[in-house]
Formats: sequence, structure tokens, C-alpha cells
Amino acid sequence: MPVSRTRRRRQRRLWFPATVLIALVLGAAAWASGPSDLSPTIPAPAPVTPAPSPSTQQPSNGPPPVNIAWRRSRAGGATNGGRLWRGVQLPAEGPDWFTWDPVYKRSPNREWRRWGTDRLVRTLLRVLHEYRAAHPAAPRVGIGDLSRRHGGTFDGRFGGLGHASHQNGLDVDVYYPRSDGRELRAYKPGQVDRVLAQDLVDRFARANAQYLFVGPRVGLHGRRGVVSQLVNHDDHVHVRIRPHG
Repeated sequence: MPVSRTRRRRQRRLWFPATVLIALVLGAAAWASGPSDLSPTIPAPAPVTPAPSPSTQQPSNGPPPVNIAWRRSRAGGATNGGRLWRGVQLPAEGPDWFTWDPVYKRSPNREWRRWGTDRLVRTLLRVLHEYRAAHPAAPRVGIGDLSRRHGGTFDGRFGGLGHASHQNGLDVDVYYPRSDGRELRAYKPGQVDRVLAQDLVDRFARANAQYLFVGPRVGLHGRRGVVSQLVNHDDHVHVRIRPHG
């Protein structure tokens, strides 16, 4: 018997809600079970490495950064009768230098003998870095006495021959490189690498040093009025910078 028109309408009304209900049930089940294996995989973003801040970046030229408490210094009075205010301490060693104690004849030099003006220390580090860049196979350069922390007398009472100057942070003793490449003081003129020693003297002269005192037996030379021979300097060059400029 054919289904009546009224019955067909009732069946259509029941079919549509059932279809919607089935779709909702299947969707909820798929959501609960998580994404299917056929779902596209979105890669995680690559980690971003932050660039170093300007304060930590190594400069493209000049000496590498070292741990120094920089501050504006002042040299008072004369080199042979003065004082040092707000001095800067040279570290015991660095990439281009080691320090040498002329009294105990060993490395490093004692901390209270390694103070100078900020200008002296900056000049020293710059010259040593340029020298080592020009001679990468050369040993580090030995650095002896600068001044005491607050300057003042630095004579024989402080050991060895003492210093007539080195009183206001403008003087530093720089040991000549040895021909055998050892990081030691050259005890005899024959142990000095004269080619490297001359280059070191020339570089300090170009850095506008005021005076350079070299030993009479090592054969070093330079511009008259700047480079002079002085006894007891056959193992090191005495560098004195200008107080300004």
C-alpha cells in the first residue's frame, strides 16, 4: 500500500534532525581523539639567537676587551716627584702581555706595582696589540713596573734598584722580546731579539711617547730627543707618555 503524503512529510522531518545529531556526535568524537595522522604538520619556528648588545661586542679594531676598572685619572706633579689620582691597574696578564716582577724575578708582578693613568694603560694596550698583530708568532711582551697605586716615591726602598721616576702614573717598563721566544726577562743583551725590540720601540715612538730610554748595549735607536740611551736599560725600554694630547 503506498505511503500516504502525510507520513512521508513526518519521515522527512525526523530524518533531518537525526542527520544533524549524527554529525555532531562524530565531530565530538574526532575532537576528543585529537588530530588525525593525515593532518598537516606545522613545523615549530626556528630559535632566534639574540645579537650581542653593543656593550659586549668585541670591537673590530683595537685590543680585545680585558677586565679593567677604567676611570679618568690624573697625573700630579713631576714624574720624579708626583702623585697619581684615580689610577687604573694593569691586570697581571692578558692576551698580548705578561707582567714581570723585577725584584723577585718572576711573573706576575705584584699588584701594587701596576698602577698608571688611564691614558698610559690605554696607550700600552693599543701598542702591544698592534705589535702582536704584526708578529703573531712572537711571544707576549713582558711589562714591569708602572707606579704605585697613589704614585709617590718608588725608590730602592721598594726593592731592587728602585726608580727615580715612576711617581705619577706616566712611566712603564717594557721588557725586550727574547730571541728564544721565552716569556722571561732578557738577562743579557745577547738574549734580546733586536729586530722585534726595535719594532716595539718604533711603535711606542709613533704612539707619541714623550721619552723612550733604551740600554747602551742592545743597539736600539730612534728619533733624537725621544729615544735615548740610559744605563740599566739593557733588558727593557722605559716608556714615558705625555700627560696630555
